Amino acid sequence: MVNKAKSVPQPEETAHVTPQPIVIDLMDHKTVEDYVMAMPNTVRDFPFGPEVAVYKSAPAGAKPEDYKMFALIAEGSVPLRLSLKCDPQLSNVLREKYETVMPGFHLSKKHWNTLLLSGQVPWEEVQGLIRHSYILVTGGEGILPH
Repeated sequence: MVNKAKSVPQPEETAHVTPQPIVIDLMDHKTVEDYVMAMPNTVRDFPFGPEVAVYKSAPAGAKPEDYKMFALIAEGSVPLRLSLKCDPQLSNVLREKYETVMPGFHLSKKHWNTLLLSGQVPWEEVQGLIRHSYILVTGGEGILPH
């Protein structure tokens, strides 16, 4: 049996190789908004102007003034900036675990987190945090656990 050693590529052999770009998993606005809007009885509003979409919900049959916000998306932000209501103890855990989870931007720092959706927090976890925020506001009526 003959043992063939691999030859080392010469510079002229590798000169045509193009380096591959680094891919960052940025979550897009439509995917996030579609998931937020899938929560039962959710409405979108722009009470603070066109820069911030506010997502509100309430139990079925509630009056419009009873709707409470559970999510905000900064329009046009890159990476996408999503603010969610959160249990204060869980907020602290998330802020320690992820550098892209910060105290709520222009919100109660105790009860709100702002997430920069750069891919650091996995999409499945973001979905769970959206459901968590929704449940805190509505009691979870009509939502299925994931």
